[in-house]
Amino acid sequence: MKAVILAGGKGTRLSEETAAKPKPMVEIGGMPILWHIMKGYAAHGVHEFIVCLGYKGYQIKEWFVNHRLHLADITVDLRSGDIEVHRQVGEPWRVTLVETGEDSLTATRIRRIAPYLDDQDFCLTYGDGVSDVNITELVAFHRAQGREATVTVVQPPGRFGSVDLDGPSARGFVEKPVGDGGWINAGFFVVSPKSLRRIPDVDCMWEAQPIDSLTRDGQLSAYRHTGFWQPMDTLRDKNRLEELWASGNAPWNVWNLPTT
Repeated sequence: MKAVILAGGKGTRLSEETAAKPKPMVEIGGMPILWHIMKGYAAHGVHEFIVCLGYKGYQIKEWFVNHRLHLADITVDLRSGDIEVHRQVGEPWRVTLVETGEDSLTATRIRRIAPYLDDQDFCLTYGDGVSDVNITELVAFHRAQGREATVTVVQPPGRFGSVDLDGPSARGFVEKPVGDGGWINAGFFVVSPKSLRRIPDVDCMWEAQPIDSLTRDGQLSAYRHTGFWQPMDTLRDKNRLEELWASGNAPWNVWNLPTT
């Protein structure tokens, strides 16, 4: 199975970082958040990726092209320009990097990577959010439902603590309670190639016309995830992820979970 990652947006709400780099290249613990997302998929056996490039996409290309050299022991002959790699290291991934347009919307980006897909279902996610969602269970759920697409949904906690009031008396305080009970799109889709026919020729969002078409025809399943999920929309979000990673207990670090 392949995983498609939408990595072309400008990330304007994180302009402190994205003025100089694409959001998927913003680092958590010294590695791009894109790497963290891919490591999560790889932990469940997904090693083929298609990355939809847009804003400053050349930086993502350069990172992957140079990644192996950055990790390896090398000798550089400055006279000839030859580079000898002594120790081969790197992830066992095959990564296809596709230029999908500087300003394209998400559905257009997906339509433009269609030539790199095959006839199998594929995973789809955004390039700016991490989770401990069990990809193996998500794919199994999708196949059991027999619909064209599945979206992972979560109930995010409220941003602020709440106070339980009884008239003028405060009966208790709840730190960041679950929100209003609504389930929101967390990304982490599984999609049948048949769904691509629902993408119109005009530039549009995947979350608009294609999803509307799927839901109207009863072809969208919802996989409820009650574990960790965190998008990196703002500097506040980025700092929280950094703190979690520095603690040594980042919930999305599923690739380092002990095996039984």
